[in-house]
Amino acid sequence: MVSYLSNFLYILGERKLRLIPLLLLILLSSLLDTVGIGLVGPFMGLATNPRLIELNSRLHWVYAKLGLTYEVQFIALLGLIIILAFWTKSLLSFQAQKYIFKFSFTQYGELSSNLLHAYLVAPYTFHLRKNTAFLINTVLEDSGVFSVKFMIPFLKTVASFIIIVFLVVLLIITDPIATITLALILLIPLGIIYQFKDKISEWGKKVSQSKEEMIRIINHSLGGLKETRIIGCESYFEKQMNDQVDKLVNGMTSFHTFQALPRIIIEAILVTFLVAFVSIVLVFNLGTENIIQVLGIFALASVRMIPAFSHLTSNIALMRNASYSINKIYLDLKELEDIEVEEIFEPTYLSDLSALSKPNTPSSQFRDFVNSIDVNRSLSHQDNHIEIDRITYRYPKVLDPTIMNISLTINKGQSIALIGKSGSGKTTLVDVILGLLAPESGEIRYNGKSIYNNLRSWQNLIGYIPQSIFLIDDTIEGNIAFGIPKHLIDRERLDQAMQSAQLAEFVEELPEGVNSVVGERGVRLSGGQRQRIGIARALYHQREILVLDEATSALDNETEYLVNEAIKSLNGTKTMIIIAHRLSTIEHCDCIYLLDQGRLVKSGTYQDIILNEQSFNF
Repeated sequence: MVSYLSNFLYILGERKLRLIPLLLLILLSSLLDTVGIGLVGPFMGLATNPRLIELNSRLHWVYAKLGLTYEVQFIALLGLIIILAFWTKSLLSFQAQKYIFKFSFTQYGELSSNLLHAYLVAPYTFHLRKNTAFLINTVLEDSGVFSVKFMIPFLKTVASFIIIVFLVVLLIITDPIATITLALILLIPLGIIYQFKDKISEWGKKVSQSKEEMIRIINHSLGGLKETRIIGCESYFEKQMNDQVDKLVNGMTSFHTFQALPRIIIEAILVTFLVAFVSIVLVFNLGTENIIQVLGIFALASVRMIPAFSHLTSNIALMRNASYSINKIYLDLKELEDIEVEEIFEPTYLSDLSALSKPNTPSSQFRDFVNSIDVNRSLSHQDNHIEIDRITYRYPKVLDPTIMNISLTINKGQSIALIGKSGSGKTTLVDVILGLLAPESGEIRYNGKSIYNNLRSWQNLIGYIPQSIFLIDDTIEGNIAFGIPKHLIDRERLDQAMQSAQLAEFVEELPEGVNSVVGERGVRLSGGQRQRIGIARALYHQREILVLDEATSALDNETEYLVNEAIKSLNGTKTMIIIAHRLSTIEHCDCIYLLDQGRLVKSGTYQDIILNEQSFNF
């Protein structure tokens, strides 16, 4: 449990300092609660026998100092003090509970946001080893478990523990022997939890893993709905889902059934103790004159002790059940902390959007602002070039490098192609150029300066167009101006991007034009239309270097021709790096580089590399 608490405090970070006011509030509330309960016994004794005021020297001294003339007045005043103590305690308890919930659910929101940020800026190699379902489950589910099943129980455990300590001190003062006996008996529920601690953790792990698998199954089945429907494998995914649901139900049922056990045992123990205590005192005539006071304190203490001790045992079980999720979050954050992550510099035109994102901000103001800072991220009129100098990269835990000693130079406005058989290292080289993978050795320089001095600024120059364009369930304009609020979209720039991407004619034929919704992942569009939206996206964001990774390989000849025309129209105006297997895609390129087994084996024009070879296959 100590390691879990250590992980919990690590995840909280500096936010744990906010717990100090809460602990002080709980201490004051518990103290008033104990004072109120401690006064109930004397109050009941005085109510049944007012002469006790005269027999008790302390009470008589207070009675005399107050100058009261009737014993009933003193009893009524004591009752008023008890009422005020309980009402004040109730108010403080309410504020403490409110603080607990507000603090915990605020941490839930902050932790979800922090996890998403951590995953977004994590190295690309981190994501190569992680399943999306795992990350989604961590951000949404495990962060909720951290808040609801660990943080809230932890804070309530602290509150319950403090109340129990104060009540035990009060009961020891009242009757030490009975208190020690009761304490020993109440250790039984804690012993049960300790015996089942590993089982409780296992139930929590089973539930978390089941939810992760359920997300993965939903992603697979609905993400490939067309294939699922045509093949007719709905039952396959349904069976997988039912298996995980069964595991989830079994884990949750087992834990929540066990969680109710300590409360049932505690209630039975306390009732048995009180009845047995009274019976023994009466049978053996052991000081029956104080039985009402002692019984009153023990009875009221039991009323507070039952929920406090029940909450204590229940919350300890909850925390143990949540331990898998806590460790999971801790290990992810620790791993990301240990990895040297490149500092992220937001694109200038995006980082300042917060100041311009109000709905009443004129588009012209946004356009003027963007134009004023575009010079900071655009290629200048100088002879800028990209120099790839002896780049070598090997994936983690792989013996042989994927690419070795690659060197080439790309001039401004030049189009180059990377060709080679599958596994030759083309995509890895592009991932290094994109800044997603850090090379083992070598350097990439732009305009004579290393891109690694400011990786974000380098990436601000690049537009990436893969084989499968990622489209969100939004309008065409929302997908082209990806990441820009609707009221800040520059219409002139949007039209220019669509025109250059050979998309304008298609959009004009749509009833709703650029406001047409494309569907999830662009299901309402053809492959060529999706590719051209990807090109238009890169052009809208005014990226000067375009990287096309098999952008036409999945298209039919007619659609490929349209996309190629869009690409060719950019010759000389954009620097382009193209990966392709189709010769028609690369015949317009200025230079072609052939890769084989991670090495650059040949370079030259289309005539040199393709046409002059009697048999060329890649």
